[in-house]
Amino acid sequence: MATLGEAKNTIEVLNKYHFIFQKRFGQNFLIDTHVLEKIIRAAEISGEDMVLEIGPGIGTMTQYLCENAREVIAVEIDKNLIPILTEDTLRGYNNVTVINEDILKLDLNRLVQEKNGGRPIKVVANLPYYITTPIIMGLLEKHVPLQNITVMVQREVAERMQAGPGGKDYGALSLAVQYYAEPYLAAVVPPHCFMPRPNVGSAVIRLTLHQKPPVQAENEEFLFRLIRAAFNQRRKTLVNAVSGMDGAEACEKDTANTGKRSNRRRAAERTVESVDGPDNRERAAEDAGKCGRSTISREAVQEALEQMGLSSTVRGEALSLEEFARLADLLSCAEKRNAGSTSAEAAAEH
Repeated sequence: MATLGEAKNTIEVLNKYHFIFQKRFGQNFLIDTHVLEKIIRAAEISGEDMVLEIGPGIGTMTQYLCENAREVIAVEIDKNLIPILTEDTLRGYNNVTVINEDILKLDLNRLVQEKNGGRPIKVVANLPYYITTPIIMGLLEKHVPLQNITVMVQREVAERMQAGPGGKDYGALSLAVQYYAEPYLAAVVPPHCFMPRPNVGSAVIRLTLHQKPPVQAENEEFLFRLIRAAFNQRRKTLVNAVSGMDGAEACEKDTANTGKRSNRRRAAERTVESVDGPDNRERAAEDAGKCGRSTISREAVQEALEQMGLSSTVRGEALSLEEFARLADLLSCAEKRNAGSTSAEAAAEH
């Protein structure tokens, strides 16, 4: 029976093992049964499901998962928690496997193949706030067979994931997440539901994976570079923010030279780099200038926006994912036309 949702039981376990919270792992354990039940409902856990839990801690949510799912794989990075899990709090469950590993280094596709025959799984986690974005985007980028991801994150981050165009929360993270999944804010969780209490509010968000991306762009790498450029220069107009960035043709050359990494994964990686970082025009310019590549001209951006019926003073935060995809395709076409004209002129000169 799940018992760790009660604060007194959690304290008893912590004292028994003289456990010291590790700040570097962002450890905040849930001590609210109502929140735990909401997470199980939001994740839609059933007796047919295999669930991957990231960061089980002392096993609070793991107990609930074990009582509702067919099988649970709990991945915990802190070696000090492994004896607590395997010898105490999860000892009474025969449908759980505990793995002492960094989730970012684990081959999840192989794990799902071995444990679930390659069939889609569900992910549930109370994520450390400092590493939320790399974990979530890593799960999405690796194309692990997933039904949904239900996670506890900082409330601000959850709001950004589900934000739509026009709001202050809307940005590169919103677009990257919504490209892969449909977000649903399941619950808002105050600090007193954790031990120790975090300094910020939290939220439970469920990401239901798309069968295929909601938009089709000719060059996904270029689409995500465009999004990155737009939000690196958030206060500037799209024309000013995007002008001078690397062209689509250079993105294709990058992809051809990449080898093992897929186009979509590299695209998302670049978007993630700018999701939580400061504005960095110099980095965008550096990308654009490598190897003498063609760059996007101010005129090309203005012309593309005009074709879309948008003002030349529009900012990136006003465009939907569909509009970014169309803009990327229009700029790619304009680049090809310009390249063709340049080649024709060069041939005429000779």
